[in-house]
Amino acid sequence: MTPASKAAHRRVAQAAGQQVWIAFGGVADQPWMRLLRPGFRHCFAALSDEAGWTVIEPLTGRLMVARLPVDAGFDLPGFYRRAGLRVLGPFLPEAPMPHAWPLPRPLSCVGLCQALLGPKAPPAWTPFQLFQALGGREQENNHG
Repeated sequence: MTPASKAAHRRVAQAAGQQVWIAFGGVADQPWMRLLRPGFRHCFAALSDEAGWTVIEPLTGRLMVARLPVDAGFDLPGFYRRAGLRVLGPFLPEAPMPHAWPLPRPLSCVGLCQALLGPKAPPAWTPFQLFQALGGREQENNHG
């Protein structure tokens, strides 16, 4: 990607008013996930812009990207909260850092969410660590 195309992508994201929301939840659908904190076994991102919502979710063995057939004004974070997920945001995606080597991140749910947030995303290995690093507070019997 050329510097001009990077700048163009950045301008398009800024002009569209893009925001990132991170949702946390999940059950142990893989045996190794039982090692992770219950309620924080998975995370995924929802991006809002002037045209609507895009969900980006890394699943075992594939990456799912879906443009949702809902109005741009739909309260997707509220929908996820009512479904029992913890949702943080909105976050503004950071501009790429010029002339910097990308940080090595595994293609995991946490690594994908960090990549969407940008180069200054907080360090984390697990969904719960990312939740805490982004300012989330776990509250008893309250998922919002």
